[in-house]
Amino acid sequence: MKVLQGILSESKEYYLDIKKKIEKKLANLPKGNVKEREIAGKKYHYLQYRAGKRIMQKYLGKNKPENLIKQIKERNALKIELKKVDEALKIIKRTEGRKM
Repeated sequence: MKVLQGILSESKEYYLDIKKKIEKKLANLPKGNVKEREIAGKKYHYLQYRAGKRIMQKYLGKNKPENLIKQIKERNALKIELKKVDEALKIIKRTEGRKM
């Protein structure tokens, strides 16, 4: 039983470490989405994000911001990965509480 408890504690440490790394990366990536508007036949790009209950928009320019779009996609992928890590930690926590 001690072997199983050791494996659980190692797994928990591993997932907590992964969670910290993901959260650190998320803090450095932009929030929101890039929206494209067409005004008088010309396309303009805006970063749209939420600040509290308000939806904010920041003008980005006429050119499509490829680098920003790439960062936002990376952020979304990291959020999905963070959900998986949280689910694994939840399972480990439930398992720790059981008598073996």
